[in-house]
Amino acid sequence: MNKTTSQLPVAVIGAGPIGLSAAVHLLDQGYTPIVFEAGDQAGANLARWGHVRMFSPWAYNVDAAAATLLQQQGWNHPLASDFPTGQELLAQYVTPLASHPAIAPHLQLNTQVQSVSRLNHDVLRTGGRNESPFVLRVTGPDGERDVVAQAVIDASGTYQTPNWLGTHGIPALGENAAADAIAYGVPNILGAARDQYANQSVLVVGGGHSAFNALQDLVVLAEQHEGMRVLWGVRNASVTNVVRSPANDELQERRRLEVRIQELLEQGRIEVFTELEIEAIERHNGQLMVRSGSRTLPPVDRIIAATGFRPNLSLLAEVRTSLDPATQSPTRLAPLIDPNQHSCGSVPEHGLAELSHPEPGLFILGIKSYGRAPTFLLRTGYKQVASVVTALGSNAMYAAAQASTTAAAPSPATSSCQG
Repeated sequence: MNKTTSQLPVAVIGAGPIGLSAAVHLLDQGYTPIVFEAGDQAGANLARWGHVRMFSPWAYNVDAAAATLLQQQGWNHPLASDFPTGQELLAQYVTPLASHPAIAPHLQLNTQVQSVSRLNHDVLRTGGRNESPFVLRVTGPDGERDVVAQAVIDASGTYQTPNWLGTHGIPALGENAAADAIAYGVPNILGAARDQYANQSVLVVGGGHSAFNALQDLVVLAEQHEGMRVLWGVRNASVTNVVRSPANDELQERRRLEVRIQELLEQGRIEVFTELEIEAIERHNGQLMVRSGSRTLPPVDRIIAATGFRPNLSLLAEVRTSLDPATQSPTRLAPLIDPNQHSCGSVPEHGLAELSHPEPGLFILGIKSYGRAPTFLLRTGYKQVASVVTALGSNAMYAAAQASTTAAAPSPATSSCQG
């Protein structure tokens, strides 16, 4: 990297917990961050699931360097053993951090990064590539513009790109046409979305903890509205493995939710449909009919697709990445996050070596670095940030980039996590 390039800012995409952590660490290391957030507030994605209680306690969810910065302004660390909701994490940590006078000047809200490239280099052009700075095409309140940066940290998350209901990995036939009656993720069933679900028949699709959250809220709502019907569709042949966390699980909120769903199943409060492979969704008489092979499920008014998320990689099309074809995570990270082998808390330590791409200075961090694997914890992301920022501009960064194209492929993702 030449002297002129080294004086440029480091671009951070996304102002969630990981993006803000990156800004803190960059400032500590003498870099100038520029943080782009597509939403109208820091943690905009987080706000969308603010009603959901996290599985990980406060001790896992605060970056130590950020806490030190906040405490200089009189901030008090929440009780480490408490489990925050998304809204509590936003209000008590993310918003104060984004508002801190050391961070706020570097934050640009309502600014969407459309693409990342190298200055005067498309993805095919090699000569002089590593000496050329990055260029980001961004769209904000004043229109579109290009921003030049010495490095790029993509911490934009995955919440904007949910997986489809269709069994083939693409939308089911009729899925897009029924979009007005389908919610992706975990809607606020007992809050802002209550009127959409009261007195309705609702099908929840998905075998992970996001589905569990939706199911428990629907059952609570059904206790107040006798006409409701709560259905649950999963790909598995049975739902006998709902309680899959050990009794001494370090994430006790996760186990509590599993036990609650098991109780509701035993009470007959949830109708279960197994071996569900959704091929088509059709409308009849104002209701949705879900077709799976030769079966058609009972008609429902609404569907909740708790089917996980995938990274949006389109903005990185003009830079050189090394991604596992199954998980869509960095190639050398993929075997370490295989959810067939690892759950929350058991993923091995990893950093610069596993997160590097053939493009020196480009990093995908946070939950987006896990691609479609759902075993991410915020404390893991903070460790990623520390490793990467410490190595920026060093020979280690370039060596890691050169080695980033070789790794073993993992098994596909099947389990879920949150936090």
